[in-house]
Amino acid sequence: MKSRVAVIGAGPSGLAQLRAFQSAAQKGADIPEIVCFEKQADWGGLWNYTWRTGVDEHGDPVHGSMYRYLWSNGPKECLEFADYTFEEHFGRPIASYPPREVLWDYIKGRVEKADVRKWVRFNSPVRWVSYSEDTGKFTVTVHDRSNDVVYSEEFDNVVVASGHFSTPNVPYFEGIAKFNGRVMHSHDFRDALEFKGKDILIIGRSYSAEDIGSQCYKYGARSITTSYRSKPMGFKWPENWKEVPLLQRVENKTCYFKDGTSREVDAIIMCTGYLHHFPFLTEDLRLKTANRLWPLDLYKGVVWENNPKLFFIGMQDQFYTFNMFDAQAWFARDVMLGRIKLPSKEAMRADSQKWREREETLEDAEQMIWFQGDYTRELIEATDYPSFDIERVNKTFMEWEHHKMENIMGFRDHGYASIMTGTMAPKHHTPWLQALDDSLDAYLNRPELVA
Repeated sequence: MKSRVAVIGAGPSGLAQLRAFQSAAQKGADIPEIVCFEKQADWGGLWNYTWRTGVDEHGDPVHGSMYRYLWSNGPKECLEFADYTFEEHFGRPIASYPPREVLWDYIKGRVEKADVRKWVRFNSPVRWVSYSEDTGKFTVTVHDRSNDVVYSEEFDNVVVASGHFSTPNVPYFEGIAKFNGRVMHSHDFRDALEFKGKDILIIGRSYSAEDIGSQCYKYGARSITTSYRSKPMGFKWPENWKEVPLLQRVENKTCYFKDGTSREVDAIIMCTGYLHHFPFLTEDLRLKTANRLWPLDLYKGVVWENNPKLFFIGMQDQFYTFNMFDAQAWFARDVMLGRIKLPSKEAMRADSQKWREREETLEDAEQMIWFQGDYTRELIEATDYPSFDIERVNKTFMEWEHHKMENIMGFRDHGYASIMTGTMAPKHHTPWLQALDDSLDAYLNRPELVA
């Protein structure tokens, strides 16, 4: 009887796993039966935009944290699939910072070409996963929401690819319960136009704070204040954007900060990160980690050391994304196919500890990027995933960092050469600050041609 593999989630990580198995089958390998369970009605994970917040139409927590007008905040050249280029998908080169709908189209294009949709059961959130030492199998309990039926099936392996950008981390600040304005987490942010003409406070200093603030500036917020815990982002912000130390308390609509300053605002947006949250896993299977480049208990960042039949894809803090997920998925696939023999539990833990110790020496984004590049290279070298020039990816990231420091509101107007094809990205037809239509049609064509 064929072995069976359950993949939880059909976002970029889960789709990488499907493509990995399809690639092996295409080359003549005898692969297991693959069943992917996807909570949403279509694939793409966070890139599959939903207008909903809170709970979805079935009463489950909304998975998506994606918002309108989002454009890639890093060069597409650094996330390009090695086996499916942007040029192949769109039939021509495109600019380096695509909006969400363009990236979603690209993600879908590869798996549509691979014909793996038949492996996915949509509207099917996984409710529970347990493992039996007696049978050596996992029992996966699923809710078929289309027919409102809960059922269970057995699998030999489980791949958790449900992501970790869906469960908000929401801190408390004195007085915030009585704030006379809008309070939200970035998970529920959908439309920057809501804040046109408003004074907003953003709590946080990472990528979501930077990008949501930039979106609000672009679409007409009156002022943006960002409040940091450790240190400011330090970019050259527009005149109506200020950085202040951490919020201490709120009185009515006035926010008081650690440096003694205060500001009256209309809305508070918490860009305070997300929690790794796996309520469907039993205690012995549950990954517990903060958002960091090297979570412990995962051999090669992928294999659950306490039960090597379980795998996690995409659980790291991320500079590398789509192609790193591919590297992880190919590695997990080859473990499941018996092509990669795992060492002892002690050896796996020692290897993980070595990476963790290196991670703890990292001092800035540049060192973190090279760290994650080295990690991705190590995985690729262990499999038949198409190799690509990691050093060039890293150097493109370095250019990106430089362009952000140079002009945080204009870095998306730069272009870079594809690592996979060598083609230089063309300049986009409209500067990012003036490009108010984020649709695929407007991006690929001049706006006046699609009006």
